[in-house]
Amino acid sequence: MAALVSMSRGARAVLVAAVMVAAVMAMSCQAAIAEDAAPAEQISAFRLKHGEGRVMRDATLDRIAMEQARAMADKDDLSHEVLGPFTRRVAPSNAGRAAENIAYGYDNFDKTLGQWINSAGHRKNLLLPKATKVGIASARTVSGKRTYWAMVIAGDYDADKPKTGPKTKGKPAVAQTAPKADAKSVRWGAKPPASKDCHLSIKVIGLCI
Repeated sequence: MAALVSMSRGARAVLVAAVMVAAVMAMSCQAAIAEDAAPAEQISAFRLKHGEGRVMRDATLDRIAMEQARAMADKDDLSHEVLGPFTRRVAPSNAGRAAENIAYGYDNFDKTLGQWINSAGHRKNLLLPKATKVGIASARTVSGKRTYWAMVIAGDYDADKPKTGPKTKGKPAVAQTAPKADAKSVRWGAKPPASKDCHLSIKVIGLCI
C-alpha cells in the first residue's frame, strides 16, 4: 500500500509539472502572438488619432518587408533599391497604393515607430489614406551591431476598386518625401515625379538625411 501511495504521489507530481509546463508554453505562445500583433496595433492607434483607419498584419506584406530588411542587413545598406524598385517588390500584394518606411539603429519597434512619427516622410506614409494592411520586419547585420527595419503599408485592393474602366499600364508614381528619413510611397496610374536617391544622402543612426 505504501508503495502504491508513493507512486500515486509521484504521478500527481508529474501531472502537476506537466500542467505547469503546458501553462508556461501557452503563456509564451500568447506573448509571441501579442508581440507580433503589437506593431500593427501601434500603427493603427496612431492612424486613428489622425483620422485614418486601422491596419492589420498581412502575410504577403510581412514577407515583402522581411525580404527588404534582410537584404539591407546583408549588405548593411539603408536603401529602398537594395532589392530593386519598390513598385516591383510590392506588386505581389495587388494593392492600388503602397508605401515603405525603412530605418536602422534601434532594436525595438517602439523607438523605430517614434523615429518615423517624427519624420515628415515617414509620418505621411504611416497615415497613407485608405490603407488597410501592413507588414513589418527587422533583421540584424552579420556582426549583430545593427538592426534594420522595414514597414510596408498598403490599400486600395482589387476588391475595393471599380470594376469598370481600363487598367493603367503606366509606371506608378514614386514620391520620396524624406527630408530626414528614407520613405517611399507609390500609387498606380500617375506620372512618376523625379525621386531622390538615398545613396546621395548622409546616413546617421536610423535616418537618411
